[in-house]
Amino acid sequence: MPSLRPLLVCALFATGVLADGPGDNIPTDVRPIPPLGIDLSQEDQDALREGLDTLRKKIDEAKAAQAKHPRLDVLLPDVEIHHKAVDWALRYNEFFKPEEVKAAHEQLAEGLRRAEALLKGDAPWTRQKGFVVRAYRSKIDGSVQPYGMVVPQSYDGAPTRLDFWIHGRGEKLSELSFIDERSKRAGQIQPADTLVLHPYGRYCCANKIAGETDLFEALAHARQSYRIDPDRILVRGFSMGGAAVWQFGAHYASEWCAVNPGAGFAETPEFLGFFQAEDVKGFPWYQQKLWRVYNATDYALNFRHVPTVAYSGEFDKQKQAADVMAREMKKEGLELTHLIGPETAHKIHPDSLVEIEERLAQIAAIGRERVPRSVHFTTWTLRYHRMAWITVDRLGEHWERARVDAELDDDDGIEIKTRNVAAFTLDFPSGHCPLDPVKAPEIEIDGAKVPVDAKPLSDRSFRVGFAKVGDRWQVAEAGNAAAPLAKVHGLQGPIDDTFMDGFVFVTPTGPALNESVGRWVEAELGRAVREWRRQFRGDVIQVKDTELGEADIADKHLVLWGDPSSNAVLKRLLGELPVEWTAEAVKANGKSHAASGHVPVLIYPNPLNPRRYVVVNSGFTYREYDYLNNARQVPKLPDWAVVDLSEVPNAVRPGKIADAGFFDEAWAWKAVP
Repeated sequence: MPSLRPLLVCALFATGVLADGPGDNIPTDVRPIPPLGIDLSQEDQDALREGLDTLRKKIDEAKAAQAKHPRLDVLLPDVEIHHKAVDWALRYNEFFKPEEVKAAHEQLAEGLRRAEALLKGDAPWTRQKGFVVRAYRSKIDGSVQPYGMVVPQSYDGAPTRLDFWIHGRGEKLSELSFIDERSKRAGQIQPADTLVLHPYGRYCCANKIAGETDLFEALAHARQSYRIDPDRILVRGFSMGGAAVWQFGAHYASEWCAVNPGAGFAETPEFLGFFQAEDVKGFPWYQQKLWRVYNATDYALNFRHVPTVAYSGEFDKQKQAADVMAREMKKEGLELTHLIGPETAHKIHPDSLVEIEERLAQIAAIGRERVPRSVHFTTWTLRYHRMAWITVDRLGEHWERARVDAELDDDDGIEIKTRNVAAFTLDFPSGHCPLDPVKAPEIEIDGAKVPVDAKPLSDRSFRVGFAKVGDRWQVAEAGNAAAPLAKVHGLQGPIDDTFMDGFVFVTPTGPALNESVGRWVEAELGRAVREWRRQFRGDVIQVKDTELGEADIADKHLVLWGDPSSNAVLKRLLGELPVEWTAEAVKANGKSHAASGHVPVLIYPNPLNPRRYVVVNSGFTYREYDYLNNARQVPKLPDWAVVDLSEVPNAVRPGKIADAGFFDEAWAWKAVP
């Protein structure tokens, strides 16, 4: 009898188990994400608005009574998230099924209960066991973002293991539906005696950009209510969530006790070719370099520092992710533990889940290795700059492979080998330096001894920096110390890096240089505000150019919209930015473009506060076409570009890209290939 397996595979894929495919490869026919919701009756709308008004008044009362609860800044978002969830679903037509009306009333009722408790100085949900919805206020845009907690009955306040579970792709995963799910169901994993944190991840972005920051902000907020064992934090997820786990494992390996990616994707180009049948050969050179932000395959070496248990279904097309990671890890001498669910498509086989939980429990019993004897670290950008006790402070060149191999020897010495690294720091926290505290260690870097006077402190900490001067290494100030203009961690680009931290849109109030530029700025600004709400679930903070305050300059990245005529802040800073922009021409990297039909976009250290960015005329750089597959949701523009307005903005580009490139390590122009 012929095997039924091929027929089963075809049937599974044909029924839509996997949502993406070649039908989503048509840039001129892009379906909306999120989609339009259902129509609600006027009666339902009126009842929900009445409930929202009531909750809003209670929230305002709680704010006014802030003195009653010293932790109101931590606890008020737990109330506000219920208002936001219903308000946004109603305001933006994001009710996707009739049952969500009932869920909305339940969430309004829960919001009222919490608000009334706060008015009495109490927050009982922080002591609740089982399923608990929590929320925090994001430093990025001031928005309230939800996350779910599963608190085991055994939790007694002692330091406890925590597992992140990162959700899969959900184009209809509004705050309303996420909260409904997280308040009623445990989800796909329920490890014993373990806190489980379900990040919202800023909706459906595969935890990239603001979605990446979301995981750490949710963890920081949870730590204010729950005692989390820092050596027993695991990152897990499936499908789109599995892709996020590969990213978090690659970039932050030494932070986790273990990672458990299931299905998903691990990189962009091979996945899009295999899964999406998309030809990526013609992508611009700078986009191909920018794949290195999130390609876990390019960081395979880092998995030496985190136990990894991957899972795939035997018939799942997304098995490709673990296969390519196994290939790249093998090049580094690593054999990937890859469990495969028999005769299984895009789901976790129950027998496999049992084995996964057993393996992870064994790993968690040992805990994270805080101070490995050797560190092996690779990166392409200072956004990801640390592994265990090695911090890379400067690169020789961004978007080329950098590598550090460091070894503690038996004679209280450290041997270090580097590639494409210009400065780094050795950093052992208090209690964790294994070196002899009564003498300076012997340090060898790239085959040469480097004299070091510093020795470990009495608290068993040790921190010393090194910088390369010519071909020689020497002791230098530790950390991000560098020349006034230098690419350092958190100030290295590209444009999308802006949106991982606090930012404000500075909008123009004056007349534009010309009509075409004015129209383009107005349209792209409107789009950036709208799409930030839709894709990253927050309202952009906006301030007029004439009203920008010192607090915004001190605390936020400035995104300047307009031109030197329309935006007073841009006019003020233009002489200190590398681009020239007059009524006649835009000059960038030695080339001149007619100002009547060109607009520069760029990222650069803010001359008013060099520890923050200034960005000109850009939101996050991937667009509507890229929403259709999460592997496309990567930066699409580098540090700078010149947009030719002869091409109307579309679902792929903000216009024709006349020129684009990266700044060098000193934020100066560099040659474009």
